[in-house]
Amino acid sequence: MSNKASKSRATTARVDPGARSGSQWWWWALGLFLVSFAIFEIYRPAIRAPFLFDDTYLPFLRPQFADMPLRSWIGTVRPLLMLGYWFNYQTSQVDPFSYHVVNIVFHLLNGVLIWLIVRRLLEWAKFDTPLRTILSLFAGLLFLVHPIQTESVTYVASRSEAQSVFFFLAAFSVFLYRRKAEISIAVTAAVLLLFGAAVLTKEHTAVLVGLLLLTDFYWNPGFSLEGIRRNWKLYVPIACGAVAAVFFILRVLATADSAGFAMKDLPWHHYFFTQCRAIWVYLRMFILPYGLNIDHDFAISRSIIDHGAIVGLIALLAATAAAWIWRRKYPLASYGYFAFLLLMAPTSSIMPIRDVLVERRLYLAFLPLLLICCEAFRHLRISRTALASALAVVIAGMAVATHSRNQVWSDAITLWKDTVEKSPQKGRPHFQLAYAYYQNGQCAEAVKHFERVSQVQKPGSSLYIDWGLALDCAQQHEQALALFGKALNLERTAHVYSLIALTYIKRGQREQAFAALDAAEKLDRGFLIIYIYRGNLLLLNGEFDKAAEQFRSALAINNSDMSARDGLDMAQRRVIPTVK
Repeated sequence: MSNKASKSRATTARVDPGARSGSQWWWWALGLFLVSFAIFEIYRPAIRAPFLFDDTYLPFLRPQFADMPLRSWIGTVRPLLMLGYWFNYQTSQVDPFSYHVVNIVFHLLNGVLIWLIVRRLLEWAKFDTPLRTILSLFAGLLFLVHPIQTESVTYVASRSEAQSVFFFLAAFSVFLYRRKAEISIAVTAAVLLLFGAAVLTKEHTAVLVGLLLLTDFYWNPGFSLEGIRRNWKLYVPIACGAVAAVFFILRVLATADSAGFAMKDLPWHHYFFTQCRAIWVYLRMFILPYGLNIDHDFAISRSIIDHGAIVGLIALLAATAAAWIWRRKYPLASYGYFAFLLLMAPTSSIMPIRDVLVERRLYLAFLPLLLICCEAFRHLRISRTALASALAVVIAGMAVATHSRNQVWSDAITLWKDTVEKSPQKGRPHFQLAYAYYQNGQCAEAVKHFERVSQVQKPGSSLYIDWGLALDCAQQHEQALALFGKALNLERTAHVYSLIALTYIKRGQREQAFAALDAAEKLDRGFLIIYIYRGNLLLLNGEFDKAAEQFRSALAINNSDMSARDGLDMAQRRVIPTVK
């Protein structure tokens, strides 16, 4: 009888762990579903938001690009990013909804990877199991719900952040979860493949090389170069690829007008002094995410003492010294600090970038800050239950703030009104708000903000053109013509002359309109709109045969232009159009 009982107990002991494991996976799956649902709810206010700001310059919104074959899409800079946009375009054309959904999916996947990475690093740092569970979950959730992530997730143009960081974190996860300290050929191949995908999505992820080296130094086996030596089979091909990547990035920057060492008005040392201050603003926004802004008005430090840059530099040097001195006592915080500086280096060190403070730059560097937090929480003398409760409150508060921030991002006018309030002396927010009002048909409001732009920055040809269009929309044709004239004084183009012609047409001054179109044609015979406007003028005059010739000229330039096709049809049917 006793033997039967012992066998029964042995059988139960063998079955129960598997049952518990299956039950555990079921709970994890349910948790992932609930988290995914919550994240989509948090970002729901902006999930149907229009394309905003730089979104409008994305290639798939250009008529001449959208219908090109796949090789034309991926033959540009960042081919994997463009491949993602290509898939979006095939399914939904230019409906922003699917683009936002894909961004959120990448963000969710990144949250899962953050959880896995933090869990592994906490294990290496010898955190006990309950604390490791609490803090890794907190890290993954905070990454997902922090308000500063809104720009990286809701902004379609920031797909480059979410997608490249996904490949970056995936490569790092494979590296961390290898079975042996000495990396195998298979793991090396996987890391290199994912690393290549990250760089082909966005170049700043090239810093993964430094993060792997730092990780091996700190944890394999610990504050030693031995781990780096062991993994030479990974670092040799990476070093070769890094050299090629540097040349590629420098080639890209050589032609860029918003980044690189060629910007004469923003030399590298001015940018460095400015980043000595900006780095502390990023840290503040991580801890206290108030004042979030799509277009920060952050002053340039043109000397080491300008705007207190020296204070930021001294603080950085002191923090660096402390992180190194106490690396053995607080290894996770020390590692996190150096990893943070490393991951911020591509955008926040000496390489000048026109926008000196941008929230999406923290997306890649968010992980190290989470590790510093975990080290701090480890030393709190409170119960695990109290800690978990306090962190749950933090997550809930951040989620509410992110939902609120997404409401701001849900509409162009709302977003730029918020930006103007926070950066009132910066011209670009006023310009974007004016343009949003113009697109919405609120032309009088648009005129006010275009005028405001001219007060805070020197007007250029493009400002006079857009301002003139807003005045024309507001039925202030005389003032519009005056601004188009100012644009011509700065830059004589067929585009400006065609706008002048259109304004004259609306005023019934046909002779002046013909003269403006003739001037436009002398500057650019391939400018399609000249022939459409001239054709419409000839229709108004009842000169149908001459009008047809103009529309045929337009179709010779672009055979698919619907305005030219409709105009030709009206000319052939001898229909006089209505002037609007």
